[in-house]
Amino acid sequence: MKIEDQVIAITGASAGIGAATARLLAAKGARVVLAARRQDTLTRIVTEIQAGGGYAVSLAVDVTRPEDLCRLVALAVDQFGRLDALVSNAGVATVAPLADGNLADWDRMIDVNLRGVLHGIAAALPVFTEQGSGHFVTVTSTSAAKWVPRQGVYAASKAGVRALCEVLRQETGPEIRATMVCPGATATEFVTDPQLREQIASIAMAPDAVAEAIAYALEQPKSFNVGEIVVRSAAQP
Repeated sequence: MKIEDQVIAITGASAGIGAATARLLAAKGARVVLAARRQDTLTRIVTEIQAGGGYAVSLAVDVTRPEDLCRLVALAVDQFGRLDALVSNAGVATVAPLADGNLADWDRMIDVNLRGVLHGIAAALPVFTEQGSGHFVTVTSTSAAKWVPRQGVYAASKAGVRALCEVLRQETGPEIRATMVCPGATATEFVTDPQLREQIASIAMAPDAVAEAIAYALEQPKSFNVGEIVVRSAAQP
């Protein structure tokens, strides 16, 4: 299936994996609808894509607000007549032992990482159902299946997303597809903890590698469903 002319909405598109995905898909001819909280950064990326001959629009979105995801889906349909895929990429992480008991950080990870994906499903699924086609591509993490100290709540939020996406695939197929893309260590501003950033510096892959995995899933024939892609740097154990 060609990416050219597909209408694809991407959350968390202002930096890192989301921005790399937007640029790659636009270069392949997709009509991309970019969403993130930072409108100024989105505007810069949209301008860059348009200057290269691509099609892009953007909307300031907080994925913790269900109405924002509804506005995102509506923008895609209003601008381009349909929505072919939703790439749910927005995420946050706080690395700390559970003994710290930081409820605000825990709630934020659950709200963005898990509820944010749910809000996207609730907004896009009616459109996909009416169209008789659509593709949910959700960026999870290898932390969804490999659990280590100081990442307990983050891993729990991503494990929840993994379960959600598998059930989504079973309930909506074959017309509507669902893919999980599970990156390992990635060199993005998403990693804010200085200690962790130093630890993964030698094994982190570029965001472009994850963008390529997302593009691969989107390019498969409609009769195929790539359920899960795990992508890591070759240097990561």
